[in-house]
Amino acid sequence: MLNTNKPTGQLNFLMPGLREQLSNRHPLYVLSQVIDWQIFEAAFSKLYSPDFGSPAKPIRLMVSLLILKHLRNVSDESVVEQWEENAYYQFFSGEEVFTPGPPCAASELVHFRSRIGEEGCFLILKESVRVNGKDSEEQDITADTTVQEKNITFPTDAKLHVKIIKKCVGIAEKEDIVLRQSYTRTVKSLRQAGRFRSHPKNRKKALAADRKLKTIAGRLVRELERKLSEHTLAFYNPRLGLFKKVLAQAKDTKNKIYSLHEPHVQCISKGKEHKKYEFGSKVSILVTQNTGVIVGALNMEGNPYDGHTLAPALDQYKEIKGKNPRSVTADKGYRGVSQINETIVHLPKPPAKNATKYQKQKARERFGRRAAVEPMISHLKQDYRLSRNYYSGIKGDNINVMLSAAAMNFKRMINIWAASPGSFLAFLNHAIIRFLNLFYLPKKLWAQQEVNQTRVFCPQSANLTF
Repeated sequence: MLNTNKPTGQLNFLMPGLREQLSNRHPLYVLSQVIDWQIFEAAFSKLYSPDFGSPAKPIRLMVSLLILKHLRNVSDESVVEQWEENAYYQFFSGEEVFTPGPPCAASELVHFRSRIGEEGCFLILKESVRVNGKDSEEQDITADTTVQEKNITFPTDAKLHVKIIKKCVGIAEKEDIVLRQSYTRTVKSLRQAGRFRSHPKNRKKALAADRKLKTIAGRLVRELERKLSEHTLAFYNPRLGLFKKVLAQAKDTKNKIYSLHEPHVQCISKGKEHKKYEFGSKVSILVTQNTGVIVGALNMEGNPYDGHTLAPALDQYKEIKGKNPRSVTADKGYRGVSQINETIVHLPKPPAKNATKYQKQKARERFGRRAAVEPMISHLKQDYRLSRNYYSGIKGDNINVMLSAAAMNFKRMINIWAASPGSFLAFLNHAIIRFLNLFYLPKKLWAQQEVNQTRVFCPQSANLTF
């Protein structure tokens, strides 16, 4: 059930609220005033029943926790703990007074992400682009792809076969089926025999152990198919079918299964010296060429060729900005694409024989700026939770990409506000007005002074109005 709005009045006459206590030059304070929270209220309130169920947490609270999680690069549990300790987090979430205690259970963030889905996270990304103002209006953008690794172990056949054995034994215990043999001790000894396989003397023994594990896994799958009832077998058929697909795949099999709990994971090679293969999904990133605003972040199913990712990425850009970009600069991985709709695609190539010196210089500058997308992708991975995706399924891949890009856009504006030359003057003005509020000014006049102060000292580079 949709929660009713909390009273926003001051709860204690002698103690001022967070709006009066906190510095209005703090980046999170400014960001809380810039984001249009009503967009999320209007979009997400439709997902709740107006009459049935227990009251839900406020929508602004849940959206702010998702933003703060990726902004600070912490887990669901950590962001809930930090919210309880941080007054700026609470004001950012819409609280008027400091509230002791956790805002919600960490698992509620999981349910909220599932509730709003990809469309809700796309709305957060769209709002992060709007917050960047005129900097996001640049017509020339840069495109690149990267790999979003999934939270799985490095896949080997032996690992997958051992997992199949454990899951088959678990199904038998759950359904009260007596197996001919559980193979618990046998599997343990075979895993020990598979160690140190890189040594020439152990290679033959390790390969024999791998073959034996595969045989045992197939034997248990067939035994379950024989002993499960018809109704129960229909329930477990998708799982058993996945097991049989893993057991049937060979070295040259296409569309392999690398993880039992994430079967959609792809093996992607990007030509990196330090990491030959990455297991996850491909991501397309669009960045404005000179200002560095992320205007597109799209997860791609499978392992498509880079040139084939550009069209759907530009569709997402058009959905965010309402228009097509003038040009896209990309690397040689996009060869074969020269123009998409009205957008011209610039790829590195030798200059034409009749090219002027000015044209050569502009092309050199354009591709020099293209390289700026590489460290941005590195920051997305290291600072905003794109390096390893802990959300489940393809839906989790799409959500993680958009929330990471939105957090980086918000952080870009936070850095601009923190480096503003008016920060010290804003702090001094805020301290004077607070002093006057305590002794001379009535409450309504203080509130107007606070609003005026925010309007005057918010950095002009943000191109924002309050």
